[in-house]
Parts: sequence; C-alpha cells; structure tokens
Amino acid sequence: MRSRQRMFAAVMRLLLKCLRLGQRRRRFKLVRQAEQLWHYGHLCLRSLLYNSFTNGDVVLDSLFEPVYWLVDHVTRWFGVVFVALVIGLTSSIVAIVYICLLPLILQTYTPAWICWHLAYGHWNLIMIVFHYYMAITTSPGHPPQAKDDLTGVSICRKCIAPKPARTHHCSICNRCVLKMDHHCPWLNNCVGHYNHRYFFSFCLFMTMGCIYCSISGWEMFRDAYAAIERMKLLEKERLQVAANQTYYQTPPPTFSFRQRAFHKSVVYLWVLCSSVALALGALTLWHAALITRGETSIERHINKKEKQRLQKKGKIFRNPYSYGSWDNWKVFLGVDVPRHWLTRVLLPSPHLPHGTGLSWDLPRCVMEQRTPLLAI
Repeated sequence: MRSRQRMFAAVMRLLLKCLRLGQRRRRFKLVRQAEQLWHYGHLCLRSLLYNSFTNGDVVLDSLFEPVYWLVDHVTRWFGVVFVALVIGLTSSIVAIVYICLLPLILQTYTPAWICWHLAYGHWNLIMIVFHYYMAITTSPGHPPQAKDDLTGVSICRKCIAPKPARTHHCSICNRCVLKMDHHCPWLNNCVGHYNHRYFFSFCLFMTMGCIYCSISGWEMFRDAYAAIERMKLLEKERLQVAANQTYYQTPPPTFSFRQRAFHKSVVYLWVLCSSVALALGALTLWHAALITRGETSIERHINKKEKQRLQKKGKIFRNPYSYGSWDNWKVFLGVDVPRHWLTRVLLPSPHLPHGTGLSWDLPRCVMEQRTPLLAI
C-alpha cells in the first residue's frame, strides 16, 4: 500500500515538473516571438523612413505636411470666393471711376487730357478683363495618361502617370500640370504652359491700372480726406450745439448723403488701388525676373539647389530652358516677328505659346537668330 502511494507521489511530482518545464518553454517562446515582432517592426519602420537624401528640409516638410494638406483643401474650396472677390473689388473701382471721377474729368480737364484718360483707361480695362478671363478659363495643360505617347519621361509618384520635363504635380488640382509655375487661388486655377502669359499680363495690366488710378486720383484723395475730417469736426460741433442749444444758436450745416458717399468712395478707391499696386507690383516684378531667367517659380528653387550642388563639385550650372534675357521674353510672349509686339502684346490676343509643353525644342524665333549667315 505504501509502495503504491510512493509510486503515485513520484508520478505526480514528475507531472508537475513537466508542466512547469512546459510553462517555462511557452513563456520563453512568447518572449522570443515578442522580440522578433519588435525587431521586425523596427526594421520596417527604418526601411520606410530611410532615405539617403534626407536632410533638414525633408524633415521640415514632413512635419509641416498636415499644414500643407489643410492649406491645399482650404485653397481648393475657397478658390471661387477669391475669384468673386477679385471681380467684386474690380467692379467697385470701375463703378466709382465712372460715377464719381469721370464727370469731374469731363468738367475740369482740357480736351487733350480727356482724350488721353478715356483712351488709356478703357484700353487698360479691356486688357485686364481679357487676360483675367483667359487666365481663369484656359487650362494650364496636362500630360497624356498613356505612356506610349511619350518617350524619355519619368513617372509621377502621386498620380502614377507620365511626367514630362518641367511638369509638376499640383496637390490642389490633384493632377500633373505642364510647365507648372504655381496654383493661384485668385484664379482658382493652376498657372502653367497654356495660361502663364495670361496670368502675367493680368498682373502687369492690373498693376498699371492701379498706379494710374493712384496717380490720377491723388489730388482728389487729398481733398476728399480733408472733407471727411471736416465732416467729423462739424458733426462733433453739431452734437455739442444740440446739447447746449438756445434760441440764439443754430446748428452748423450738415453734409448730404451724396457728398459723404462721394468723398468716402474716392478715399476707398485711392487706398485700395495703392495697396494693390504695391502688393501686385512686387509679385509682377518677381515673375518678370523669373521670365528673364527662363524659369518658373518651382524651377527657381530646383535650379538654386542644383547650382549649389554643382558649385561644390567645381562645375557651373546652366539652365537648359533659357535662351538669353531678350529671347526668353520673346518666347514667353510669343513674339515671332516685330508686328507681334503690337498685335500680341499691346492688344488682346489668344495665340498659343511655343511648343506643346511635352518637349522643349528650340523656338523658331530663336533658331532664326542663331542660324549663321552664309558668306556670298
């Protein structure tokens, strides 16, 4: 009996040892699996974030990616509001000029000055309206989706489509744009190959129009501002007289609603035109400098980094899309013959730019100048 009990106790002890050993093995196996998962996750994270070209700019762009996303979506939804704002402000200035300033010009100026103001003002207005309409309605140009149509192009990593030279992806339009300069919220459209000239011409003529209104209305602005200050002073005196009025005192005369509206409209016109002339004039000069160098806003940053990279190697960077300052302007404006300066620059013209935006061959106007003359 005792021998059976001893045998049973020995078997039970053996089973307990096996169970403990199994539990230890299972724990060790779980620990090993957890360590393997940790190392695998760490390796995947490093493989996703690893980039041999990573620098401070890349890290900063990654940190600001949520801000970029928010700005892109706000710009996309508020583009129509910005366009309506441009049209509303421009229309208000034109209405003030016709209602308030034009009658004064016709009454006080000489016939020669009247002809000048009428001719220049209406020409400038036509150029502004034409180029703004063309800039917002003309597509900037997009590359074809079929890769067979293009040779020697890269692939856009965002839309997985062919990406020709000078083409960039617009995160707001969510597609690639030929010769993209930037996305303009005031146009609710991208500025690219086919509407770049319209955008710059609109900025130029709008700046000229604002400068013209500011210079022409300077004297009227001074008189209107002085009249408004006089209105405020008389209104204050009228309130004081009304508070202490006696039978021997009469309140000072008040200005009519038409007079108040006239003076405030002149002040509003001059302040708005001067502000737009300063802001838009700076933007126009910046784009004029880019056109002179044969670059876009995006290419300016790319070429700057490429120039710094080649300087470290002792090499000189040359922009392959620049043909010289004068030729760059001729190519941008589409001037092939001298008469085009009148018909295509000083008058509204819907002519297409040089090239298709898919390839960048030497323009005809540049080839004719660079072709050597044969000796007779």
